[in-house]
Formats: sequence, structure tokens, C-alpha cells
Amino acid sequence: MGAHPPFLNAGNAGSFTLDGTRTYRVGRGEAVLLDPGPDVERHVRALVTWVADADTVTVLVTHGHVDHAASARHLAEALRCEVLGPPDVPGVDRVLGDGDTVETDAGALVAVRTPGHSAEHLCFLWPARGALFAGDLLLGRGDTTWVGEYPGCVADYLASLDRVRALGPSVIYPAHGPPLDDVPGTLARYEAHRRARIRQVEEALADRPRAAVEELLPVVYGGTLPPGTREAARLSLQALMDHVRG
Repeated sequence: MGAHPPFLNAGNAGSFTLDGTRTYRVGRGEAVLLDPGPDVERHVRALVTWVADADTVTVLVTHGHVDHAASARHLAEALRCEVLGPPDVPGVDRVLGDGDTVETDAGALVAVRTPGHSAEHLCFLWPARGALFAGDLLLGRGDTTWVGEYPGCVADYLASLDRVRALGPSVIYPAHGPPLDDVPGTLARYEAHRRARIRQVEEALADRPRAAVEELLPVVYGGTLPPGTREAARLSLQALMDHVRG
């Protein structure tokens, strides 16, 4: 498979970003910067310096969340290049659909539609390396990512895990945390976690069929949520309740 692709970390560590957003570089002369991260001047300057040796650069985003895409326009203006990514993401110059390719001198990257974490989410398959850049579909540690942004996101997320499983990459590069070398085990772990949550909600609603989300928060997540996570947990639980109720 060869060495892992290089990355620069945006330095935005946190509960949802782990060690921070990893901006990957694929290619040398014909290069892509994948998920440029938050609009932090220090990080943008570092990225510009990092690709000063490239002949051409393309900025690529997996989805529109600020920790992935907020700096895309700023970076593209500094590099005088295009931003490519999914629809409905501010600052994208050229929209990519499922199966569209982005060329680099290290092999093409292929857009793979993988909604769930967000409605527009794309992963990028790197066939030359048997690798997948996962954005926020999976994280480098743990067994869950946030799924709660829009109606139908839980079913979409499970389908996206199946899609990645069918592609059969040998390694996955998440935007947060280290590479995932046990791809079948990782996918199974993330699916098992989501289905366990679904079962929890099914059981809770069997006892309280008309319960509101606030009533079930302590039932599903326990008495204490980590600081700063309550709203994300509430939205995730609402999505699970909607999924169970159909």
C-alpha cells in the first residue's frame, strides 16, 4: 500500500474533532488538499506554504461543516485555485456528484456519496492505494460519529456504511484521528453501535410511546452528558426516535 498520505493538523482539538481536522495532501506536482479545515489564519498559511512546490492545486471538501470547509474559499483565493465538493456547500466552485473523479499525479480520487453525518457528505476513494478518505463518516478512534442533522439521516448513515463495505478499501483515512487499518472491523463496530442505539430507543419508546426527546435523553445517554454535547445528543436522539417511529 505504501506510506500513509501526509497531513497537516488544524489544531482544533475537541470532543467532536478528536486531535483536530487533518488536511490531507494527495499528489506532488498535481496536488489536492482535502478538507482544508476551519478558517484559522495560521493553518491556512501553513497549507499555502506546504503546497508551494506544486504545479497545480485543487481544494477538495467532503462536506460543509465549518471544521472541514470554512477555510476553503480563503485558501483557494490564496492559491488561485478551485474548490471542489458536494452541492450546497458555500464556496464550492465545481460541484462533484457520485462517481466524479479528481485527478492528481498520485492517482485519481473518486467521489462516493455517503450521506448520514450530513446530507451532502462525500467520501473519496483512492483506487491507486486501495484507500478511502472518510471525512466524518468514521472517526479514527471510538465507535460513533454524530448523526442527527436532518430527517432520514440514520437510515442514510447505515446505507453509507454498507456502501463503503462494498467498495472494500484496505485502509480508511478519517478527517479526525489516525488511519483505520481494520476496515471490516471498524465498519462492523460503527454499525453495531448505531443499531444498539436504535434498539435502546425502541425499548424506551415501547415503555413511553408518546415520550418527548428531553424525557428520553437520560434514559438513552445516562444521567450526565459531557460538557458541550447536550444539543448534539438531543438532535441525535431525535433522529433515532424519528427512525424508530418511521
